[in-house]
Parts: sequence; C-alpha cells; structure tokens
Amino acid sequence: MKKKLKNKNYWGGRFVNSPAETMVEINSSIRFDNKLFKQDILASKAHAIMLSNQNIISKSEKNSILKALDKIEKEIANSKMKFKNELEDIHTHIEDRLIKLLGPLGKRLHTARSRNDQVATDLKLWVRDENNKINLFLQNLQGV
Repeated sequence: MKKKLKNKNYWGGRFVNSPAETMVEINSSIRFDNKLFKQDILASKAHAIMLSNQNIISKSEKNSILKALDKIEKEIANSKMKFKNELEDIHTHIEDRLIKLLGPLGKRLHTARSRNDQVATDLKLWVRDENNKINLFLQNLQGV
C-alpha cells in the first residue's frame, strides 16, 4: 500500500508517494551487503582524507568525519545499528548515521563520489580481504 506524506519526497525528490512495500523489499540489498561495512568505512575514510587534501573540506571537518566513522564502525561491529530495507544498502545506512551524528557536514562526504564508485571499491576491498583469509587458511593447510 502506498502512503502519501506531506512535505516528504522519496527517491531523490522524484516522487511524492513512498514506494510500495514490495518495491522497498526488492530494491534493498542490506540483508547481504551489510558485511561490507568495514570496507565501506575504510573507503569513506580514504575519501574524506582526499577531500581534505584537495581543500574541499577542512582538516577539522575531516577529523570530525573520521571520528564519526570510527564510532559508526564500532556501532555496527557491536550490533548497535538496526538495518532496515528503507535505507537500501550499507552505504546509505552509514551515510544516514553520519548525517545524524554530524548534521550537514555528514552530507559533504558524498562530494565527488558516486554510488557506483562506492559499490565497486567496497567489493574490491572485500574480495582482497577474503583472498587474504583464504591464503592464511591455505598456508595453515600446507603446514599440516
């Protein structure tokens, strides 16, 4: 069932009505991409440092973002973040929490960054990390 809420825009302001529950569910990837949280935070930290190095954000803003990302990483690792389909994916969950912690500064982390870049970077980092684990398992097996 679609809801109409006053002064609430969905999907980047392109729609006034919320999507149907079925659409929310099939559009959400959080149930499987939540395992990318460490990689997403690592990539977000690198992006914040780049933004600071390019004088897009100040050093103090970068430090605030890095500190907030550390807090978010601990919250997720300690199962303090509740994942919900409405926020779709791990990137949106982290960004939403960052904005709640930092206000408008949290939105600045998305500067010069696309969702496609986030997905590709997170997956590459995750595969690298998983390959490192497999290598350790293989080394242990060879040692036996």
